[in-house]
Amino acid sequence: MLKKLDSEAVKELKIKSANVRFKTVELIHNAGAGHTGGDMSAADILIALYSYMNVDPKSKNSCDRDFFIMSKGHSAEIYYNVLAEFGFLDYESLDTLGSFGSEFGGHPTNNIPGVEANTGSLGHGLGIGVGIALGLKRDNKTNQVYVLTGDGELSEGSNWEAAMSAGKYKLDNLTWIIDRNYLQISGKTEDVMPLEPLKMKINSFGFEVYTINGHKYEEIFEVLNVPFFRKPKAVIAETIKGYGIRDGENIASWHHKVPDKKQVAQMEVDMKSLIEEIKNG
Repeated sequence: MLKKLDSEAVKELKIKSANVRFKTVELIHNAGAGHTGGDMSAADILIALYSYMNVDPKSKNSCDRDFFIMSKGHSAEIYYNVLAEFGFLDYESLDTLGSFGSEFGGHPTNNIPGVEANTGSLGHGLGIGVGIALGLKRDNKTNQVYVLTGDGELSEGSNWEAAMSAGKYKLDNLTWIIDRNYLQISGKTEDVMPLEPLKMKINSFGFEVYTINGHKYEEIFEVLNVPFFRKPKAVIAETIKGYGIRDGENIASWHHKVPDKKQVAQMEVDMKSLIEEIKNG
């Protein structure tokens, strides 16, 4: 997979992101439900990971694959679209999202190609990732494990139990990424349940911790390429909730807001304009 970035690779990833963000907004509108704000904040992280990880839709059960756990499973809509973008799913199949009998529900399950674990009950994904990483270490395997959590999700104590285990066992095959958009369903994270000093807390659990801009591909790839130092790695990816939605950025109410027709049309215009700007930039 892509491990180094040049300017053309960055352009390609930005265009993928713009396409996927529009498709996700459109999908949520058609389904009548979805976690739009957190979908948008996680888009660039997911696009980067699936460009970086050793995963292949043609051999999705390969013993040599990297593992990705989408702990913030309520952001299923962006996850499904990214899986489709990278060939694990057909885009057309997503049209059934939210309908009776569809395999695409509001949270991902491992009957969907490319999904490693059922998630969405918050606070469980990091523990699953730690278990996989520990098993791989004990089998002397070199596979990598990546886990994406939300920041509001960190109110769940199970994350910190998992982090404690990761530090104890020096899981230098585990990368924990936090989508740090500073908002959750009921408001600002620092008002609901303060997380700061987050970097210091995670570091105290035995992680090497990095803070990046979660919308800049150069920074995401740079931190993924940083070697491990006999410790698990944590990445605080600072993002914007509702990123790319003209009247939806940094607004807590967009956590589970369904865009209307006008907003979908505006998103299409904005993303097409952004793509042209990227191509000509």
